[in-house]
Amino acid sequence: MPDGPLIVQSDKTLLLEVDHEQAAACRRAIAPFAELERAPEHVHTYRLTPLGLWNARAAGHDAEGVVDTLLEYSRYPVPHALLVDVAETMARYGRLQLLADPVHGLVLHALDPAVLVEVMRSKRTAGLLGERLDATDVVVHPSQRGHLKQVLVKLGWPAEDLAGYVDGEHHDIALLEDGWTLRPYQQQAVESFFHGGSGVVVLPCGAGKTLVGAGAMAKSSTTTLILVTNTVSARQWRDELIKRTTLTEDEIGEYSGARKEIKPVTIATYQVLTLKRKGVHPHLELLDARDWGLVVYDEVHLLPAPVFRMTADLQARRRLGLTATLVREDGREDEVFTLIGPKRFDAPWKDIEAQGYVAPADCTEVRLTLPDGARMTYATAEPEEKYRLAATATGKNRVVEDLVRRHAGEPTLVIGQYLDQLHELSEHLDADLITGETPVRERQRLFDAFRSGEISILVVSKVANFSIDLPEAAVAIQVSGSFGSRQEEAQRLGRIMRPKADGRAAHFYTVVARDTVDQEFAAHRQRFLAEQGYAYTIVDAEDLGSTEKDAAGA
Repeated sequence: MPDGPLIVQSDKTLLLEVDHEQAAACRRAIAPFAELERAPEHVHTYRLTPLGLWNARAAGHDAEGVVDTLLEYSRYPVPHALLVDVAETMARYGRLQLLADPVHGLVLHALDPAVLVEVMRSKRTAGLLGERLDATDVVVHPSQRGHLKQVLVKLGWPAEDLAGYVDGEHHDIALLEDGWTLRPYQQQAVESFFHGGSGVVVLPCGAGKTLVGAGAMAKSSTTTLILVTNTVSARQWRDELIKRTTLTEDEIGEYSGARKEIKPVTIATYQVLTLKRKGVHPHLELLDARDWGLVVYDEVHLLPAPVFRMTADLQARRRLGLTATLVREDGREDEVFTLIGPKRFDAPWKDIEAQGYVAPADCTEVRLTLPDGARMTYATAEPEEKYRLAATATGKNRVVEDLVRRHAGEPTLVIGQYLDQLHELSEHLDADLITGETPVRERQRLFDAFRSGEISILVVSKVANFSIDLPEAAVAIQVSGSFGSRQEEAQRLGRIMRPKADGRAAHFYTVVARDTVDQEFAAHRQRFLAEQGYAYTIVDAEDLGSTEKDAAGA
């Protein structure tokens, strides 16, 4: 019997022994279809879910390959019922197909007539399906394409959308071959996206998701709507497109709180699209302002609900989602799967690191013991106050100062959630602070000063979580976050993962109050990065301080 690193259980959990010599290879092999649930020190728990298996199927993995992987790495015989269930679950994807029809426009076609009967009898499909044409086909109104896909996933019969896309308005876009080319994995991501028609590309922060977007735009050569998280991100996209493609400033419009330009390539913020006045979203008309051939969703894991709703009506347009992690804390991954499209390409972080395209990163959790008075205040606090009390413990200021001293001169980001905590840290460190209240012009000035080396420390709120390009950043110190958000942890690590000129590693610290919900949330936050192969070293804040004193004495 092989001594594999994996224990496959009949409840669809997979237990991976972290210290096994084959653990890294096994993690890479199961990543396309299994989701990490828990990641303590020695044994990580993954789970097989229908959505994970369907995403793998859509990305080109078949049931035979999944079964072979489980058999290859399992320490004990794999339960036969589980193998049957994996095969049958994956076989559900594509038994229903959405097809273009020259007479009826759009039809739902069944490879298995009984499945069609089953979904037609469901109350959930009422009003979404039209005339029954024959045993295998039923008419679908084109406007219901997205809504029907949402319902079918919930019924357990995800449809493969083969209905194609409108070409959209042609607009010449080409990549400038000026001393650079798309990296092999970026080119592969573009090809995988186009082969599938629509869907999501998952790449580590710093691995060039914007360039994948530019590559897709060049391949499409159509008018493009790009949706981004904020105005700073919008301007970074514009600058990168001007630098990397034949597009000029006159061809790129910004649609944000500050400007309302509609051009062949228009970059809009999620905030302006979701703005509500008198019960309506006045800016959603942007979606119909041009005959868009491509819609790009940056940071697709952050899509707000109104953008999901509008995307349901955009199913005839090619849609590209870009993200570092498909994890959504609201559990709406199935909506990304149905409305944007399934995962088309996913590059493991460690693989990109091994190729030298992102910096290696050391992750450290620094645990701080609350003094007796603060511990008693925490113990008697209301549940909703406990996290804030733990996350903003005043002792964290000293830990941050120790870490900043340890990395003196290195470009450092101090990142947190609570503004009063960040203002205090900014004063302690004599460092500039960027929050949501900082004007865009001032944000850009400070980011530019950080990039140029004029300033080496920035204190930033969650506005810097996403789409901020700070390649020089080498150290990140996280003092508080959005409770147990896995995607936020991934984004924050991503801020420091651009390759360093001298090849040195990046350092990511998270400062945690021991024996509090802060510690519990930290464990949850770290799950995604553990899935990618990153291990956190846990150190005591007191030991950190003594190390600094020893270094100073030496």
